[in-house]
Amino acid sequence: MGSSVQVKLILFIVGLYCFHGYCYGVEVEVNQTSTLFVNASQASSRAMPETLFGIFFEEINHAGSGGTWAELVSNRGFEAGGQNTPFNIDPWSIIGDQSSLIVSTENSSCFEKNKIALRMDVQCGSEGSDDCPDGGVGIYNPGFWGMNIEKGKSYKVVLYIRSLQSVNVSVSLTDSSGLNELATANIITNDVCNWTKTEVILIPKETNHTSRLQLTTTNPGVIWFDQVSVMPMDTYKGHGFRSQLVEMLIDLKPKFFRFPGGCFVEGLVLRNAFRWKETIGPWEERPGHYGDVWKYWTDDGIGYFEFLQLAEDIGALPVWVFNSGISHQEQVPTANIHPFVQDALDGIEFARGESNSTWGSIRAKMGHPKPFDLKYVAIGNEDCKLKYYHENYLQFYDAIKLAYPDIQIISNCDGSPNEPLDHPADLYDFHIYTHASKLFDINWFDKTPRNGPKVFVSEYAVRGEDAGQGSLLAALGEAGFLVGIEKNSDIVSMVSYAPLFVNTNDRSWMPDAIVFNSFEQYGTPSYWMQHFFIESSGAALLNSTLQTNLKSLVTSAIAWNNDGSSFLRIKVVNIGSNPVNLTISIEGLEENSISLSSTGSIRTELTSGDRMDENSFLEPRKVIPVRSAIDEVDKNMVLTISPFSFTSLDLAIKKLEDQSN
Repeated sequence: MGSSVQVKLILFIVGLYCFHGYCYGVEVEVNQTSTLFVNASQASSRAMPETLFGIFFEEINHAGSGGTWAELVSNRGFEAGGQNTPFNIDPWSIIGDQSSLIVSTENSSCFEKNKIALRMDVQCGSEGSDDCPDGGVGIYNPGFWGMNIEKGKSYKVVLYIRSLQSVNVSVSLTDSSGLNELATANIITNDVCNWTKTEVILIPKETNHTSRLQLTTTNPGVIWFDQVSVMPMDTYKGHGFRSQLVEMLIDLKPKFFRFPGGCFVEGLVLRNAFRWKETIGPWEERPGHYGDVWKYWTDDGIGYFEFLQLAEDIGALPVWVFNSGISHQEQVPTANIHPFVQDALDGIEFARGESNSTWGSIRAKMGHPKPFDLKYVAIGNEDCKLKYYHENYLQFYDAIKLAYPDIQIISNCDGSPNEPLDHPADLYDFHIYTHASKLFDINWFDKTPRNGPKVFVSEYAVRGEDAGQGSLLAALGEAGFLVGIEKNSDIVSMVSYAPLFVNTNDRSWMPDAIVFNSFEQYGTPSYWMQHFFIESSGAALLNSTLQTNLKSLVTSAIAWNNDGSSFLRIKVVNIGSNPVNLTISIEGLEENSISLSSTGSIRTELTSGDRMDENSFLEPRKVIPVRSAIDEVDKNMVLTISPFSFTSLDLAIKKLEDQSN
């Protein structure tokens, strides 16, 4: 076979491989040198939206229940099995055997919305029976795959108790076997014939990450328990959130916070949809519900109020997604949609109403008299193709705009060039999950009409083999996508990654941005990738041109300010397997007033030895951004860009008169 034929065959094979989305791994490039021209003049720049980059929280993967919400007891009200009795009280378990006690559920609680209570009939120690064992008999709760109990910290235990006799109940935090006691207190009382709320503070003598709560006694008789809670007392701002996880959100400096879903909003059936009115008020009175899409019970300790509070705590604008009268399997006809519309209006009033309004007064009683800054609402989630969505949507839209003209309303429907919206909206929702090379394409919104509603990319991520449980390759594909978002930020107003959290014991969906268990957490490369875009919201997008024959390279340039200092940031994503020599040429800086300075200029790089590298609990910082000072800064520079890397250059801008000081 001749050499020319061999070359043609090789190129044909490479072309086929690239067709399937893997060209970034086998590129055959003659020229690995590229040039980036940046015009840094203010006249050629364009301001990007202040709200451009944010986060999306969905109750999936135990993100809230057993995660961000710090409650340690799982199924605290014994309602997880539903309202029928008797029922399984999982994950509560019995300490003892049937000869010493009988445990059951019954409809005897003092709480109208959650009537199930647990009855514990202690038979040991009574006349004619054996004495109870020294440790007592009772029940225990392991929490969400083990409670994280730390030495010296304070934990508030709250429970409701009733008995016709005097009681002596030991409340203990122990290791997973129940044999090693970490902290204990006794509830001794003669007057609990009516339901009585009891609180104790436990301070453990040692740390155990897989602990459990025990309620035990050695006295015969019948005791009822309900609404049992264990909360650490060092939650973020005292608002009930797990501090370490919230701090990871704050580090992203999100401009908005979309909640509570996602499919969690809809439910497989409407009875299991998220209903905001059932999630407010005292936690003991919230009925909770089964999230049938992601297959677990939530007590709704993190409810509508808490989501609004969390948005405020992290400095982000809340974006409330509410049900449009549609679940995965059911639809409310438009003729019957009015109660759902009124429910949405009530929810907006709860967030925004004055403290003397009907629903605003309830918010005020919960400790927040000042209205929340709710400016965005989304009508449903991924419902556009369904029969009643359009007509239902219009009922919501008209009612909300009449009552709250300033509210920005988000439609589920794709307003792309192929499917322009046939109804009014301020923004439309766009979701994309795909492989790395496809998402890497920076041209997603180049042809989107500029005269219609803005785009809200509320869910994006690389999934499948490219992603694993959170790979560098996935992060690079997403980075290329976000560079394209920056360049199209005249039409794209908001963008957020999904999902945000995953508890390693419930990986219903992966990859995710933040991984955690009961006591530790880490960010995936996709989490760290988002840090490169923190300063983009509200920054100036600079006019830049990349001259290259590489399909694996994308760039952008912005100007941004921080505490009085100004920077020019150049971002370079190389999803190819070879290093690239990149020449950067910067023009447009006024020669007599502004220059670049090495002092304060930083290079940040996200890369690793293998494109499929991931972070883990054993190596939580294997793939993280690495910062280094730039020794020499000039308007013309040549840099080597590593293979499979995301690089940013923050070039400090100084006025010439400042340089003489």
